[in-house]
Amino acid sequence: MIVRIMGEGQLTLADSHLSELNTLDDELLKEMESGDADGFRRTLGALLDAVRRLGEPLPDEALEPSELILPAPDASLEEVREMLSDDGLIPG
Repeated sequence: MIVRIMGEGQLTLADSHLSELNTLDDELLKEMESGDADGFRRTLGALLDAVRRLGEPLPDEALEPSELILPAPDASLEEVREMLSDDGLIPG
């Protein structure tokens, strides 16, 4: 799967890592619903760090369609809320 982190670029990520990412996504969703800004910031950072750690960056000149788009690290709670689907940021 191709994942884009807004403002950073794209990474290829194996589907086998979705379970780990979904755990962080579920936590992020709970923090957003409760208005926990500190928890939101911490978990968003952990989610993006996991994608960077588990993914393989694509070259800057590669323009592949992204199957998943994640917010920039400095995105506000409101900006991320606008990106959410019923499943959170990560489907499944």
